[in-house]
Amino acid sequence: MEFSVQQIAELVQGRIEGDANATVNTFAKIEEGQPGAISFLSNKKYINHIYDTKSSVVLVDEDLVLEQPVTATLIRVKSAYEAVAHLLQMYEAMKPKKKGIDPLAFIAPTAKIGKDCYIGPFVAIGPNASIGDGCVLHPHVTVGECASIGNNTEIYSNAVVYHHCKVGNSCILHAGSVIGADGFGFAPSADGYDKIPQIGIVTIEDNVEVGANTCIDRATMGSTYIRKGVKLDNLVQIAHNTDIGANTVMSAQVGVAGSAKVGEWCMFGGQVGIAGHITIGDKVMLGAQSGVPGSLKSNQELIGTPPMSMTNYFRSQAIVKRLPDMFRQMNEMQKKIDELEKKLKEQGTES
Repeated sequence: MEFSVQQIAELVQGRIEGDANATVNTFAKIEEGQPGAISFLSNKKYINHIYDTKSSVVLVDEDLVLEQPVTATLIRVKSAYEAVAHLLQMYEAMKPKKKGIDPLAFIAPTAKIGKDCYIGPFVAIGPNASIGDGCVLHPHVTVGECASIGNNTEIYSNAVVYHHCKVGNSCILHAGSVIGADGFGFAPSADGYDKIPQIGIVTIEDNVEVGANTCIDRATMGSTYIRKGVKLDNLVQIAHNTDIGANTVMSAQVGVAGSAKVGEWCMFGGQVGIAGHITIGDKVMLGAQSGVPGSLKSNQELIGTPPMSMTNYFRSQAIVKRLPDMFRQMNEMQKKIDELEKKLKEQGTES
């Protein structure tokens, strides 16, 4: 499928610089450009590539200043990153959707399947489960008894939605994700650990994306909540009875312990750990590998264990690098002090 620069500029509300008659038929990274491709430049670390890219068209920010001429046609927009995201979404939406139920799928007689769905081979849908309109369930997906899936949700291979759990509209569950496994609840006893039955569910609201091999545990009682617009990367662990606020994003290997409450529009870097039974406010940004043992107020950018401001963290890290030298100097000073004290004692004895 081919588009003109003029068509693209209209779609992203951009301004053309260069050949308005150029056409594109594919996407490419700016450093791997090719004729007929459209690329984008949003990170100025890659600005050198714009001067020699072979891409026909490049999306750039409105305020980008170039130091030399370029051969590619430019489309200037408010945000190149947002513009390319918009184009990629449109490109993805144009792909034809699969429809129909594969004869190798198992669907319980009491399950309800919406219109225009695709149910792939070896999908298993349990009794009284509900699948909304326009859903895509890839091979080997399992949807448990009385679970519900909203409209236009896509679930990739080997993902599991346990019994009674709820997934909203326009969600994406990637391969191997597990929604509704038992929360980690055990009571110590004389003979070991007695399992505490986890009789709650997981509720995932609309427009949520769950990464590959990410696990969201069902509540002991009530529900674990993933609110609308949340984006979870691969290998994220969300424990029982947590509540993750709307539009929060978490990078890979984040772990949130049980009964924690996370606010809206938070951003957690990779391997962040959140203790249980605490509250994180809205718009809290946590740098990678931060460990959070206690509650945090809203509107903060923090990093480290325990979390501190970015400025204090980098200052402390600079000191940490100097600790061996500081320790050596301290020992030398202690030796000198000991020698002075010894001399003072000797002088006192003589007098």
